[in-house]
Amino acid sequence: MSSPHPHTHLQLHPHYHHPPQSPTQFHLLLPMGEQTISHLVPQSTSTASSSPPSSSITATTTTNPSTSSSIVPSNRSKKRLTQNPSSTSSENSNPKKSRIHPATPLLRPLSIDGEVAAAIRHLRSVDPALANVIDSHDPPNFQSFHPPFHCLVRSILYQQLAFKAAASVYSRFLSLCGGEAGVVPAAVLSLSQHQLRQIGVSPRKSSYLHDLARKYHTGILSDESIVSMDDRSLFSMLTMVKGIGAWSVHMFMIFSLHRPDVLPVGDLGVRKGVQILYGLEDVPRPSQMEQLCERWRPYRSVGAWYMWRLIENKAGSGGVVPTGSDLVGGSAAVGGLGATGPQFVDPIQMLPNIG
Repeated sequence: MSSPHPHTHLQLHPHYHHPPQSPTQFHLLLPMGEQTISHLVPQSTSTASSSPPSSSITATTTTNPSTSSSIVPSNRSKKRLTQNPSSTSSENSNPKKSRIHPATPLLRPLSIDGEVAAAIRHLRSVDPALANVIDSHDPPNFQSFHPPFHCLVRSILYQQLAFKAAASVYSRFLSLCGGEAGVVPAAVLSLSQHQLRQIGVSPRKSSYLHDLARKYHTGILSDESIVSMDDRSLFSMLTMVKGIGAWSVHMFMIFSLHRPDVLPVGDLGVRKGVQILYGLEDVPRPSQMEQLCERWRPYRSVGAWYMWRLIENKAGSGGVVPTGSDLVGGSAAVGGLGATGPQFVDPIQMLPNIG
């Protein structure tokens, strides 16, 4: 993506505030067991599985050798992915048995000093193929610029639009709200569909913005609850908002909340990167991504970031861009959620839950 914005700290406690020196700054205090973390926005894990306790964050996780070897083919030859029959049979042996998942602990956000370095050390140790990609790029730099509500609003505005068009709509939207500090639920609710249509927001997107703002207004969602929720709960709550689907939530969790263990299984760029990384004959299906990237836990967000870098390099060297993907630069590449460097975005995956 394009060069990052100047570093701006994002802070929350139960209440976020804007210090006089910067109207866009706010601070976050997160409870983690007996500890309290004070820094940008939080935490971890993909929506499909739980993650290890926070005390083991920097430790190298272990994977099942037999599972890994049966799923991740050698780089030296192109192979087809095969389903692990033993895992399938065990899952289907008792379909009526409910699966009880333990509460997912909240991990330290990647914006905390030392977390990206810890992630890179872990990924190097568990995946030699990924280590080669890591050596070819500067490390990611996760920064925050806005409160969660603002980030979600911006994500909706940028969906399914070209970068320049989205930036223009967003700029006019900020003017309607009286600037970035004015992007709050009450202000969004006060905007009529006609006003939004005049700045290029479709009636459908207007309904999405109002639905998000209403859920904040009624207390179903809040910035405080969003930053303190575990990933599984957050995924469930955010996909209840009209216009916010799985892809958008994954991007929000990685690039706004900086959660370290989110795997965007539906993102075509990440899937294509995994195909190249492991020399697979076909682009892995979303259902296969969990097993393929299991060894990256608890830093799958960083592994995904390197997949975007890998596919970016492939395209830059004359490689084929995945069908249906657009290379977009700047923070708009992830719905305006703030990332470093360009990445591929599959427009089909951007709004999977719209109805």
